[in-house]
Amino acid sequence: MSKKESRQQVYTLLVEVGRNTGDGLPAEATGAALMCYASGVDEAEAVRETVAILKQADLAPLDVSGYGTLDERLAEGHDISDDEKALMARALEENSVIVAQMTPFFDKID
Repeated sequence: MSKKESRQQVYTLLVEVGRNTGDGLPAEATGAALMCYASGVDEAEAVRETVAILKQADLAPLDVSGYGTLDERLAEGHDISDDEKALMARALEENSVIVAQMTPFFDKID
């Protein structure tokens, strides 16, 4: 039998999170932005899986922005490094969500 071709693709997502007890963010942070690579048959599934995993990690997802698949991003002219492509390939191979970067926010609210 031949292996059935997977319909899974990897989507680039930017997730903004707020504060939550036990979230692991720096004490002074007001939230963070997470760059994620998530597999799914469509972007909606990738978003659902990412949000569910982040909630399990005690993070508080507030907003998700999708930037498309590797092919879509290349078509739009995005410059994608080999390291980024490797993380995307890993997310596809493992059918997983990979948090590639976390940037905490230190907004002062007066």
